[in-house]
Amino acid sequence: MSLFTFACSSTNGTGAGATAAGDNSVAATVNGKAIPMSEVERVLNTQAQGRQSQLSPLELAAARLQVVEGLIQREVLFQRAEKEKLLPSEDEITQAVAAFKQQRSLTDEAYQRLLKESNQTDQAFREEARRELALRKLQERTAAKVSSVSDREVEEYFNTNKEQFVIGRGVGLAMIVADPQDNGLQNDAKSEIEATAKINQVYQRLRSGGADFADVAREQSEDASNVRGGDIGFATEEQLRQNRFPQELVTRLFTLQAGDITEPVRFEDGRIIVFKLTSKRLQSENQTLDSPGVREEIQRGLINQRQALLNEVLVALSMREAKVENNLAQNIYNNPTNLSGLRPAGANAAASPNASASPTTNANTQTPATTASPAATSSPR
Repeated sequence: MSLFTFACSSTNGTGAGATAAGDNSVAATVNGKAIPMSEVERVLNTQAQGRQSQLSPLELAAARLQVVEGLIQREVLFQRAEKEKLLPSEDEITQAVAAFKQQRSLTDEAYQRLLKESNQTDQAFREEARRELALRKLQERTAAKVSSVSDREVEEYFNTNKEQFVIGRGVGLAMIVADPQDNGLQNDAKSEIEATAKINQVYQRLRSGGADFADVAREQSEDASNVRGGDIGFATEEQLRQNRFPQELVTRLFTLQAGDITEPVRFEDGRIIVFKLTSKRLQSENQTLDSPGVREEIQRGLINQRQALLNEVLVALSMREAKVENNLAQNIYNNPTNLSGLRPAGANAAASPNASASPTTNANTQTPATTASPAATSSPR
């Protein structure tokens, strides 16, 4: 998974639906470092995805408060990382940006186009990368404090959560995707007509028997799974339905043999996909602690739980030690009847970038979730 999550963009904050006090108002400060209201509006514009006008003044105020709290937390942690000398080098930033472009098969031209469309600059992109890497290093240093759990803990977890270790009937899949959206990728289809023609050509290549599915996926698929040759793992029948697989496709998959491919299937989001069946399980299976991967899965889950707890403690301690002034919260508290004085976020703003416009993280520091591809089940919760 890439370090970055495509989301919001412009760092200049111009016209982004600021408060009545103006775009240059300060939403909060962390140890004297200002968080401008324009940054709050920038994040809110992205999170609301153009639906700000549907929110009431009260809902907008609550949304702004939530964004400010996330930005405060992020700034607190960045300053802690800086204090602990965890800032990345210029070479590390360069490598991260290069990996970002490579994972999305972005040419230099496509990369520059994304920056331009989102009113971003390469310098601002690198600054975002610097912050991302610093926060990641801080979290990794904290997580390293927990590296193992006892066999007794593993056994106790298994004995009290046996229902989690029942593998349902399901299939293993790989896929090749043609997406009519303009994703800025190489070999990118940019319309429904192009996507249909592309996937039909791919299907014919596969049917002829002269092309390897994984090779074609790496070359043609417009999905992050292309780096894995299209592999998206094992999914139970229930997970397939949760991921909006058409029922007729679900039924069809269980009639195939490992290595078979499907005809192109159009999904609700417009993507057209050819699937390859990599494995199949027709009956549910009760696992034991000695089943392949079960003990390791529990160990990994318990370690992740403790690491997550430590990161929460890190946030709490860092927040306690920082001098934070939440001006937006104070203004709302002082003027609770004047919420209508806040213009709707995004009013008169430049067009907000789409989900693939420019890199940043959410206001908090949680690791981005994976995409909604089917995945293996069961991990300690």
